[in-house]
Amino acid sequence: MISPPRLLLPSSRETALSIPRHLRYTWNHEWLVVDEGNATVGITAFAAKALGDVVHLRLPEVGTWVEAGGSCGESRSLTSVSGLYAPASEEVLEVNTALADDPRVVNAAPYTVGRLFRLRVENIAGAQSADACAAHCAHTQGDRR
Repeated sequence: MISPPRLLLPSSRETALSIPRHLRYTWNHEWLVVDEGNATVGITAFAAKALGDVVHLRLPEVGTWVEAGGSCGESRSLTSVSGLYAPASEEVLEVNTALADDPRVVNAAPYTVGRLFRLRVENIAGAQSADACAAHCAHTQGDRR
């Protein structure tokens, strides 16, 4: 796997402003929102900016079982490859097939049309709040400078 280059990441103030409060977050910089037992999943703006211009995505297939914290795909940018990780253990219900044609949407709108996939969920106990995510991003930023 190619290691990501050292990047100039957003300031902690900029990071805090780009973390929607209604979402839940993982330590791997994925976000999720649950409605009626299903979760929509994507990567955070922090992750999208750190990756750079996304040129290819490998998403899990519909109907496959993913394990919480386990790799379920990858994103490739011009400079790096990064894993995508499942926020919960369950079946993938749907993937955003529009991203195959234009994966750059993940950079432009990671919280809306750049969403990655949906899965059934029963428990997201390990998901973080927006405040915890902001603290984690600030810590990650400090580690990479």
